Amino acid sequence: MKKIIVSCCVSILFMSCSDVVLVEDISDKYITVLAPSHGVVLNQTSVSFSWQSLEDAESYQIQIATPDFMNAVQIVTDSTLTGTHFSKELELGHYEWRVRGENSEYHTPYTTQSFSIE
Repeated sequence: MKKIIVSCCVSILFMSCSDVVLVEDISDKYITVLAPSHGVVLNQTSVSFSWQSLEDAESYQIQIATPDFMNAVQIVTDSTLTGTHFSKELELGHYEWRVRGENSEYHTPYTTQSFSIE
């Protein structure tokens, strides 16, 4: 009887371990921004933001501030997306935007860029 109980306990232990899902640590990876790049001056108010996808990221957090995050007058956008593109209609002025990758356990540092609309 003792052997049966021990066998059952060992079986339960192994079965529960197989249910563990390992999540990749992405906290030391960075997002590569495609557009708008740092320092660019745009002449239209419809802005398309894009970045490269990051392996093991399940979603992306994008934030846009004016004029920048250190002296933010307004946080224009703070959104979580599953894709690598985002469009926003903005007013004339100076902006800073940042994006980071996220999964269920970890997130990358923000990649930050600034641009202006004239």
